[in-house]
Amino acid sequence: MPAPAPQQPDGPSRSRRRSASRGAGGRASGELARSRERFIDIWGQMGSKWGIPRTMAEVHALLFIEGRPLNTDEVMQRLRISRGNASMTLRALADWSLVRRTHLPGDRKEYYVAEQDVWKMFRTIVRERKKREIDPLLEALRDCRAESTVPARPRDIEAASAEQHNRRLDELLNFMHLFDALSQRFISPTGEGLDVAARILSKAS
Repeated sequence: MPAPAPQQPDGPSRSRRRSASRGAGGRASGELARSRERFIDIWGQMGSKWGIPRTMAEVHALLFIEGRPLNTDEVMQRLRISRGNASMTLRALADWSLVRRTHLPGDRKEYYVAEQDVWKMFRTIVRERKKREIDPLLEALRDCRAESTVPARPRDIEAASAEQHNRRLDELLNFMHLFDALSQRFISPTGEGLDVAARILSKAS
C-alpha cells in the first residue's frame, strides 16, 4: 500500500485537544465541541483497528466533521501535531482522494476539504483499499496457481497432494473473484453499487 502517512505516536489526549479547540476563536464550544472531539477519537480508534495510522484517521475525521476547508496550521493546532506530520498526513489523504486541496479568495494558503457525501466517501475507501490490497493479492494468487501443475502419473501420492493443493487455491480464487466483482459494482462511478446496496437494505428491513 503506498504509504498512508507514517505511523506516529497517538495524538494528544482528548482533553488537550479540547483545550486547543476552546482557545481558538469562532469554534464551537460546550456540547458541540465535546461531540466533535469524541467523533475524532472514535474515528481514530476505528482507523487503528483497520490498519490505518491513527493520526491519518483523526485528521480525516476533523476535516469531515468540521465540514469546511482547513489549512495545515489549523489542523496542527486542533490536533496538536507537528507540521511535518500534518503535511504528510494531508498529502496521504489527498492521495486517497478522501480530501481535496482548495484555496480561499484572498488567501494564499492551501486548504483541505473532506468529501461530505458519506456514500462517496466509503466508495472511495473501498476503491483505494481494493487497489492497494485486493488487486495485488489476486495477482499473486493467480501466479501461485499458474505455478502449480499436477504430475503426469494420476495415481501418484504427489499427484493427489497437488490436486488438493490446487482445489484449495481454486476455491480461494473463486471467492476472491466474487469479492472483487462485488467491490467493482459498489465503486462503480455510475452509482450502480449504491442501487444494489439500497435494494439489499430495503429487502432486509
